[in-house]
Amino acid sequence: MTLDLGILDAHARLLFAIPVAPLQGQRFQPTGFPGLGAATFRAPGGDSLLVESAQSMANRLEATVWDPDANDVVAAAKGISHVRVVRPGGGFLTDTILEAHRLNSPYLLEASDKAFFNTLRDALGGLDSGPIDRRRLAQVLLRFDVGSLIHGIFLAKKELAGGRLRVARALSAFIEADGVRVAASGGVKNDHVNPSGDTKAGFGNVPFARDEFTAERITLYVNIDLAQLRGYGLGTNVTRLLTLLSLYKVRGLVDGNLRLRTACDLGVTIDQIVADRSGGFALPSLVTLAADLRVAIDACREVMAETVVTYADKIVAAKGESDSGGDAGDDDDGN
Repeated sequence: MTLDLGILDAHARLLFAIPVAPLQGQRFQPTGFPGLGAATFRAPGGDSLLVESAQSMANRLEATVWDPDANDVVAAAKGISHVRVVRPGGGFLTDTILEAHRLNSPYLLEASDKAFFNTLRDALGGLDSGPIDRRRLAQVLLRFDVGSLIHGIFLAKKELAGGRLRVARALSAFIEADGVRVAASGGVKNDHVNPSGDTKAGFGNVPFARDEFTAERITLYVNIDLAQLRGYGLGTNVTRLLTLLSLYKVRGLVDGNLRLRTACDLGVTIDQIVADRSGGFALPSLVTLAADLRVAIDACREVMAETVVTYADKIVAAKGESDSGGDAGDDDDGN
């Protein structure tokens, strides 16, 4: 049965505040930042903490439509537009779904072979000067990588409209904890062979301190900007596709693995997830969303494409040394 999304027509945002908690015990390890550590802050109700950033959550949301074993999109999302990057022998390298900045990936825009770059530039023709034609930009992004319309993009190269092509995230999420307290702990790396060995070389016993946290409540916040999705001006079928794909990603996230790091394994604590101030809209099941998403993708096939690009350049490390791994993975806060 097709989902009735008409209840959302009167709303500019779809907001979820989803309670989560550690699956075992009460302690959890938040995200940390270089030179800062845990991102604590003072809120009106007391001490709070950023558990997971919007950048990292964007990567996790994108991963809900990717099958790492097959190096391809999951069955429910087959047919969405994305760019697959392969090596000259045909071996998989990366994909815009995996790239931190999607179409702004260096494996597409910095390659010696400018075929795809030229195709993208020509498709964006007419944007070199003057006001940005937002609808045309949206059409091009839909054609090559629909995820860019949901997770945002910044095409920074000056050859592409002077580096002015930006789309904000329409789907964003983050996790915060309120009423937090430090749970100090520690341990030791034991060397049973040579406890007093040179620790700088990796030998010897190395004690360490570690701060985890407890919280009165932990909340996963999700914001789907419905007004932005409609504002692309891409028609009813595409707007429905973008909405369903966003909902599918949210449901895939909360139903999937919320083990954010070694000591931060979270789970949703409620059975039904209802959006705030939405007239009672409840997040549908993954099965229901997958069925409707298939129909929506079929209705938009003519305006989307799966593109395959060959990256033939040598992959080198930053100091000019060969990178034998050839891995193009993105970092947690790259989105």
